[in-house]
Amino acid sequence: MDFDVLCSTVAQGNWRKLQDDDDVDGGGEFGGVLRMWEGEVLDFFDDRRVALQSACCPCYRFGKNMRRAGFGSCFLQGTVYLILAIGVVMNFIAFIVTKRRCFLYLAVSFVISIGGYLGYHRTQIKKKFNIRGSDSSMDDCIYHLVCPCCTLSQESRTLEMNNVQDGTWHGRGDTICVGSYSEGSKAFFELHPPPVSTKCPEPCSMMEKSTDVVITLDNDKL
Repeated sequence: MDFDVLCSTVAQGNWRKLQDDDDVDGGGEFGGVLRMWEGEVLDFFDDRRVALQSACCPCYRFGKNMRRAGFGSCFLQGTVYLILAIGVVMNFIAFIVTKRRCFLYLAVSFVISIGGYLGYHRTQIKKKFNIRGSDSSMDDCIYHLVCPCCTLSQESRTLEMNNVQDGTWHGRGDTICVGSYSEGSKAFFELHPPPVSTKCPEPCSMMEKSTDVVITLDNDKL
């Protein structure tokens, strides 16, 4: 059994939670387990390696995220992103050279397509893994339009730090949030595993040295 699912059901005191996935809004495959993004959108430098890849090669970073989340191959998703990005650059260059507004409109349409495509998959990641966030898909699109590198980094950190492989969330097991799916709701818990003590137990009191009592008897007084 998934460790996250087990902890969430124990915390809620309801073992039937696993059978009521369809009754939960945005149920996903994990029922009532509510997860969170790793860091905020603007926490760009929390992982410098991921931040550098998101800024310099966002197509590769996006494709790798989609492969981890189980939404297609890295090559296919990265290629789609690359085609849309090339469409933006080429039409913008054509507008600068020819001064025709039609190319500018095409460039804007490609930008909106990128935001919509990436925002759609961000929403799918939230639904699949029950990640706490806004219920509006429009917000996810705006995140990718306003700050694409930061948003892509947040998604990458979440998938990598929680060991998501081929659409399966293995998790770190250090923090689990259980509660409502809405962004504004504060009715959730954070479960932390008890610390593991490495201190050696003290020796049993029976092993301590006992003091010998010596009784001498005076024969003359008997």
